[in-house]
Amino acid sequence: MTTRRLVVVSAGLSQPSSTRLLADRLTAAVVERLAGDEIETTVQVVELRDLAHDIVNNLITGFPSPALSEALEAVAAADGLIAVTPIFTTSYSGLFKSFVDVIEPEAITDLATLLGATGGTERHSLALDYSMRPLFTYLHAVVTPTSVYAASSDWGSGAEGHTSALGGRIARAAAELAALMVTSDRSTRVIDPFALPVGFNPVGGYGAQ
Repeated sequence: MTTRRLVVVSAGLSQPSSTRLLADRLTAAVVERLAGDEIETTVQVVELRDLAHDIVNNLITGFPSPALSEALEAVAAADGLIAVTPIFTTSYSGLFKSFVDVIEPEAITDLATLLGATGGTERHSLALDYSMRPLFTYLHAVVTPTSVYAASSDWGSGAEGHTSALGGRIARAAAELAALMVTSDRSTRVIDPFALPVGFNPVGGYGAQ
């Protein structure tokens, strides 16, 4: 059976987190869709909450910790990426952006990517298109046409609480990511393990700022 690697990045800060809940719903839908195509999926979840200090230290020193290195290597080697963040002040969270900042620029080139976000009100749903999508397009990821935003009103009171509208968006986005992952072939990409950290200036130091 063919195998695909799916990495899920969740930038939720609380435990439990609606951001992680959305990430899990998207992951389950993608895995189910790929299974229907007789493709087995290995899933690795990266909780940015657990790497917050490591990410900040990397921005300061230019060198990742072993745990952060493992997360970055997983993203670079993935066949598909699900990236979900809470929306703060009309955009992605600072923790989410800081993680993206320490990813090597070429690491997600041609990577099939599904974007998701959570927030308290539906008014912030446009952040997916004017904030997150341009960021990943700049990094040359292949972003699914459908992104998924979940406001507080999208979650019901049951154990699996969700509205049919949210379920429909999740199913459509999952189908799009699965289709991209089926045809994905990133095996020819070469990641230089000795490349300088992102933003490192050999003359002036990290960022030369």
